[in-house]
Amino acid sequence: MVVVYTDMGIMPQFFFPEQPGRDYELSPYLEILREFRNDLSVFSGVSHPQVDGGHAADICFLTGAPHPGRGGFRNSISLDQFAAERIGPQTRFGHLNLIVGNELRQSLSWTSSGVRIPPEQKPSAVFKQLFLQGNPAEVAAHIRQLSEGRSILDTVADSAKSLQRRLGAEDRGRVDQYFTSVRELEQQMVKAEEWETKPKPQVDVPAPQDNEDRNDTIGRTRLMLDMTRLALQTDSTRLITIMIQDAGSTHKVPNGADHHNLTHHGSRPEVIANLRRMEENQLKAFGEFLGALKGIPDGGGNLLDHTMVLHGAGMGNANAHSNVNLPILLAGGGFKHGQHLVFDKQRNYPLANLYVSMLQRMGIDADKFASGTSTLRGLEMAS
Repeated sequence: MVVVYTDMGIMPQFFFPEQPGRDYELSPYLEILREFRNDLSVFSGVSHPQVDGGHAADICFLTGAPHPGRGGFRNSISLDQFAAERIGPQTRFGHLNLIVGNELRQSLSWTSSGVRIPPEQKPSAVFKQLFLQGNPAEVAAHIRQLSEGRSILDTVADSAKSLQRRLGAEDRGRVDQYFTSVRELEQQMVKAEEWETKPKPQVDVPAPQDNEDRNDTIGRTRLMLDMTRLALQTDSTRLITIMIQDAGSTHKVPNGADHHNLTHHGSRPEVIANLRRMEENQLKAFGEFLGALKGIPDGGGNLLDHTMVLHGAGMGNANAHSNVNLPILLAGGGFKHGQHLVFDKQRNYPLANLYVSMLQRMGIDADKFASGTSTLRGLEMAS
């Protein structure tokens, strides 16, 4: 499962088709993905109930936690982490949480305790993590560090248990959340220690050179999507999230302002034209990624057949900071695609129902997630 999220939204008038069903006419943006028409489904009228606040909703795209802009808000577990708790040990890395951008306080991935998982920004660091094997001394030192880290966690947990007996009910709840985080970290460290002695896969590609141009969002996106493809191709992980966070980027569009300012276009044609060029380039890069997956043989089919790729945004209309009618498409993963599923655009259908479908497709026993209480109506498995 791969999630590609763009934090500046997607202009709805160019994304959504006008007709429902399988015979819909491609919208201008979906025309860019024409060759994958039968490999993807597009959805209208879906969102997260009670997730509001404009840009504040970014952190709830995979959690569905309500009212992120309110005081005292605490997030809930994200879709990728819910899956990682169940299938993460099957691969060297339970998940990869990546970002294309410079605001590292943002993240799509959140633990069951509502703790943000920091994303990795540099493709070179992702490549090193995936494929560069340390020498025997380095491996031994890393294993020793992991063991020492676990002993420190044991000591801190013992101290916290002593404290817990003297606390009131509300504070005991907070300490319980802390224990959950400690247990999660311990499990990750045990798993990392087991994998440390196993050789990493070898790939016949050079390590990437990080792109430091803050305005070259598309170039930076392509690099991170390349790392994503390699991670999937080598089965190093089966869960990857990528946030494209580029509010201050001009995307190298001539005479263009930064992305965030353009989203507040006020219906001015010249501003919409520049923003459209940015969004079209993003979808072209996404299409290249889908094509790369489709070109890799995998288990009697191709890698796209066996990989769900979710693309979307947390705002349906960035000009109005609206968090309804989100632009969502799902590619690959063995579903019966080639359709535009339309739901109520005023009283939106829960996006998290799609998440339930995705979890079940991964073999995870889940009949609900966040506001999702069933699989998504109309999305069926391919025969």
